[in-house]
Amino acid sequence: MGPHPAVAAIRLAVRRVLHDILTEQPPAHDTRRTPARGAARPCAPDPERVPAPGTRRSVAAPARAAHDQAHASSRPRPGEDVPPAPLVLVACSGGADSMALASALAFEAPKLGIRAGGITVDHGLQPGSDLRADEVVLRLTELGLSPAESIAVTVGRDGGPEAAARDARYAALDSAAERHGATAILLGHTRDDQAETVLLGLARGSGIRSLSGMAAVSGADGRYRRPFLHLDRQTARKACMVQSLPVWDDPHNADPAYTRSRLRHEGLPALEKALGKGVVEALARTAQLSRDDADALDAWASQAEASVRDAAGLLECAKLYALPPAVRRRILRRAAIEAGAPAGSLFARHIEEIDRLITGWRGQGAINLPGKVVAQRQGGRLVIRQG
Repeated sequence: MGPHPAVAAIRLAVRRVLHDILTEQPPAHDTRRTPARGAARPCAPDPERVPAPGTRRSVAAPARAAHDQAHASSRPRPGEDVPPAPLVLVACSGGADSMALASALAFEAPKLGIRAGGITVDHGLQPGSDLRADEVVLRLTELGLSPAESIAVTVGRDGGPEAAARDARYAALDSAAERHGATAILLGHTRDDQAETVLLGLARGSGIRSLSGMAAVSGADGRYRRPFLHLDRQTARKACMVQSLPVWDDPHNADPAYTRSRLRHEGLPALEKALGKGVVEALARTAQLSRDDADALDAWASQAEASVRDAAGLLECAKLYALPPAVRRRILRRAAIEAGAPAGSLFARHIEEIDRLITGWRGQGAINLPGKVVAQRQGGRLVIRQG
């Protein structure tokens, strides 16, 4: 008898991501490329040979067979140093989503020759948060994850409490990845989290990139991986329950002072009551479609940018005017960021003002942008520079 369907689902999701990570790495003994941060790069087995969830067949044997068959002629010679296996970390708060993720990583990683560790971040925003972080580390250790550690951070105020906590958390995770030489960090965001992210972007009046939600792969060199974006929150919680994994429910997740909490407990239920079930799935599907469109437009803008610059590298207004607005505005945004405007402070209204220098030119003056950047039209050219 195989595992519970919820457990099988989370394990399969993690297994697929681990296969992707292995596939992207060169062999450990390949001298043509140096593995990042000293991590080993064993070859991945063929994903099609992985058995379906619930079967008794081990994935370890086909993984070894695929690796041996592909690289039998180029194994390290006797006496050569063999680098350690790649390390994958899980970011774990102790909640159901991340505990389910940690348990699945601990189960799947050894079968593929991957080391597995866990990191919990203590934001210091609640009394006893340090003790809670220590408990999470203990649970990660009991699952067999190593290293397992807690990192205390100081949360600032920029962008509001939620954004500041997120920035501090990712900075701590990046630091941990560098320190341990980790190849990737797994995050427990679910389909429900994705739906909330899409709605938050919609409420801000953001563009299609914001509506695309969270990417399955993000960060420098694809460091962050989100295996659960196609699974709902209840699947993760059920997986914890049937495995008797203790979980912690963060009181901030139910605090109406936080926008995401209000959306989760009031906004989404109201939408489902008005529109019927399936809203979460539809929003997650919208995120994927939006991401595909945004990626295509970004690629188009990247290719078109060279064609709208003159010999001196200045943007030519007439050529910009001929481009579709979605492509033109991407070029303008990129130019503003390259001039020094902080990406996080550059909003749609800023880009719209720059765009009017192209499409609604009536002799208006310079546009002031974040980061002391100025955009102005001079002699048929758009000049964006530090003021």
